[in-house]
Amino acid sequence: MTDKKHQRDARPTEQPDASTAPPDSESGAAAAGVEPAAVTAPRLEDQLAELNDRYLRLAAEYDNFRKRSSRERTELWTKAQADLLARLVDALDDLARFAHVDPAATDAKTIHDGVDLVERKLRKELEAAGVRRVDEVGVAFDPNLHEAVTTAAASDPSQDHTVGAVLQAGYKLGDMLIRPARVQVLTWGGEEGRGTGEG
Repeated sequence: MTDKKHQRDARPTEQPDASTAPPDSESGAAAAGVEPAAVTAPRLEDQLAELNDRYLRLAAEYDNFRKRSSRERTELWTKAQADLLARLVDALDDLARFAHVDPAATDAKTIHDGVDLVERKLRKELEAAGVRRVDEVGVAFDPNLHEAVTTAAASDPSQDHTVGAVLQAGYKLGDMLIRPARVQVLTWGGEEGRGTGEG
């Protein structure tokens, strides 16, 4: 029994595991998966240079896109104006002819009919271009379409805040208001307010 105890005591002591040793050297750092600074710095500098180059290229591409978009918008707007003018030049030529008519040699009815014809031609071309007049009477007053210039007494409560007269027509292009209609607004002030123009 003494021999067995002696054999146990005589066993060599175990060395600490290298994987549990603190990484206090470059070899220990490499074993733990950490790059040494001499390798990391150049790699990061290369990545930074690549990202900076990519950023500069994207910035240049965006600047070119912005300039191209602005140029295309300007060209589109110019073309739209030219298309509208092409629609109107015939009516303008007719108007110029009537402006140079000798009133002594032409009766008033002929001049009136000619001007009426030019107006109808202009309206037709503007409508074809998407322009719509805002000149309805009897509709509800809408501050998005109408500019109230004056008021008048309504003869019936159902006419309260409706358009009584259009003093100057408004115009819309599609859904965009070009000019509001200048209108007279009817207001109901009760039986005592009728005919006074006060609401």
